This record gives sequence, C-alpha cells and structure tokens, in this order.
Amino acid sequence: MGRSYFVEEAVGQYLSDFGTKPKACVTGLLIGQCSPQRDYVILAIRTPPREEQNESNKNHHPKLADIDEEWVTGHASQLSRMLPGGLLVLGVFIVAAPELAKDIQNTLRKLVFSVEKSIGKKRLWNFTEEEVSDRVALHLCSATKKILCRTYDMQDPKSSAKPAEWKYQSGLSAFWLSLECTINVNIHIPLSATSVNYELEKNTTNGLTRWAKQIEEGVFLINGQAKDDDAELLEGQKKSSRGNIQHSIQPFDVKVLMQLSQSSGHRSTATVQVCSGSINLKGAMKCRAYIHNNKPKVKDAIQALKRDIINTLSDRCEILFEDLLINEAPEKKNSEREYHALPHRVFASIAGSNVMLCDYKFGDEMTGEIQERFFEILDQVVHGEAIHIAEEVNIGKYSI
Repeated sequence: MGRSYFVEEAVGQYLSDFGTKPKACVTGLLIGQCSPQRDYVILAIRTPPREEQNESNKNHHPKLADIDEEWVTGHASQLSRMLPGGLLVLGVFIVAAPELAKDIQNTLRKLVFSVEKSIGKKRLWNFTEEEVSDRVALHLCSATKKILCRTYDMQDPKSSAKPAEWKYQSGLSAFWLSLECTINVNIHIPLSATSVNYELEKNTTNGLTRWAKQIEEGVFLINGQAKDDDAELLEGQKKSSRGNIQHSIQPFDVKVLMQLSQSSGHRSTATVQVCSGSINLKGAMKCRAYIHNNKPKVKDAIQALKRDIINTLSDRCEILFEDLLINEAPEKKNSEREYHALPHRVFASIAGSNVMLCDYKFGDEMTGEIQERFFEILDQVVHGEAIHIAEEVNIGKYSI
C-alpha cells in the first residue's frame, strides 16, 4: 500500500482553476508536512511566469519540452526560505491536457528529483533514517479533472513510481500546533590566514555548520519543562466534555539551552590559528515551527523547531550576500570593519489555516515590497494588516 496524502480542500479548487483552459500545462509545488502515518498537503503553488512571458501564455506551456527545469527548481529554492519549521516542499504537480499524458510521468519524475536536490544543496541539517523520504508527483488532467498521484523515494535515484492516495479534507491545518522561541545568537567565525581567500559566504557557511551542530545537541524546554522525546506533545492537556483535547491558540513557548562546547570530561582539541580577520553574527531571532495535531510526538515538534532555527539564520546570511552582490559597493581599502544588518523576519497569515508563512525584509523595505514577493513566489495575496514583523535585531558584524 502506498502513502496517503491528506489534502486541504482549497488545494483542489486551486488546481482545478488551472484546468479551465483545456490546453494549459501548468507546473507548481506542493507544500506540507510528513509524518510516519500520513502526509499533509496544505498548499499548492504554481511556478511563477518568466518576465518574458506575455499575459496570454503565462504559466501555460504548449508542450512539456517547454517546461524550464532550472526555473522550477529556482522557484523551489526561493519558496523554501519562506517556510517555517515543519513545512517542506513535498513534491511537484503538473496540470496538463490529455494528449500530453504519455510523457507526463517522465517529466514529473525529473522535476521531483531536481527540486529536492536544489533545496537540499544548502541545507545545514540532514534527514534521519526514520523520516519519510518519499516525494509526491501529481498529475491533474485539465479535461477530465482526473488525478494521478505517485511517489518517488529521494534516497534511491533509480526509484520507480509508487501509487499513493490523494484525499481532500476541509480545515486540514486549522488546528495545527505551533512552537515558538527567541534565540540569542553570538557566533564568532575566525578567518584563518589559509582560508582568507575563500569567499565570505563559504567561510560563513563553515561557521554556521559548526553552530548548527550545537543547536542539534541543545536541550529544548517546552513551556518550561523537559519532556521525553517519545511522549505525545499534547500529553497532559485538558480534555473537553466530549473527550477531545482542547486546542489552545497559544503556541508552545520553547527555551533553548546550549551545551558547552567542551565538558570537563573531554580532552580539548583546541588549536592555535593565525587569523587575518573574523565574522561575527549577533542578535535575537524569532523562530517558529508547526506540527499536525494527530498525536504528534515531542521529538518531531522539537526537530521541526531546531530546523527552523538553523534555516532562518542560514537564509538571512544568504539573502544578505545576494543583496551585497547586487548592490556591490566600491571596495573599502582602508576600512577594518564592515557592519551589515541581516534582514528581519516577518510572518503572514494564510486564509483558513493556523499556519503562517514568512519572508525577510531589510530596514529600508516597504510593506508593499513584501506583499509583491508573497504574490510572486507564493501566489498569495497578503494584506498589509496580515503581515507581522517579528521584534528582533539581527546584526552581522564583519571585521576582516
């Protein structure tokens, strides 16, 4: 028996709307969450049109060969930055005319592996062996509205398609649980004389990789308590008169305790290095993760939050480097220090869901620019009042 995908009803309507044009061939991504028992799909997001496409053929490829794989994977990489902890790109979809059905599966297979590879390139954490490695490839016939859902194992490049169930459900993520924490960052990354010629981004990534390991090994307190990994997250919650657990709209408050880099029982491996400079990352980050409400385990909730902590700092650094590259200033020969503010995190609500997606803004960016990105990358119309700016100060201080 294949995997079961429980899908928000709004996703079905979203996909059906693309089928109103019989000759349409539309690509996009499926967003949701994996669990051992079942997977959840809460959003479908079409691939944004390229600038050179005119209004008459936006998103509509007359034939499969016109699908730009690099454009689809680039969109996936951009979109993954806007997902809080617990949410993943679960796969890809294509809405296509019946005459293209013969070659659809080959195209879907190619896209689903390329998307996963693209997203995983800069990931500073690894999936565990117990986690679901299947990703979904969905084909919707624009004429008959028939759905063909299959999965591929991302750990096996030669994986063959396996059938999967696609079930719609109303209000799928309306009562999902959230975890929040504010983590203070003070990372010092020395630049050795031998690595000074590396790109700044590479040096930063090396430092963040070491920091990410500390996060993975940290102790996480949920509402002030250390809980057993295999315990249910909702264990001890009050039940209503009907026997159902009363879901609180309040997120779980999480505190992160970082372990010392060396305990007294271990022999130090410290070395002396000649350094030509350093990178310092300082500030407070607001982190958030979501998890389904079907008897979630503590370890899965904490894992989702850990990954959000790691992702959000890594993504901010990457966004800053991209901004510096675009707006590259003349090199400062006599300047010993450079100070750059990392972008702040903002969250925005999704209609009909308890889940919020995120974006990053620099201090001089206006709300309208954030709204434009949400529409371009997530195909979501977000009103200004729905955007919540997290109260945080993030400074990247470079002294090279």
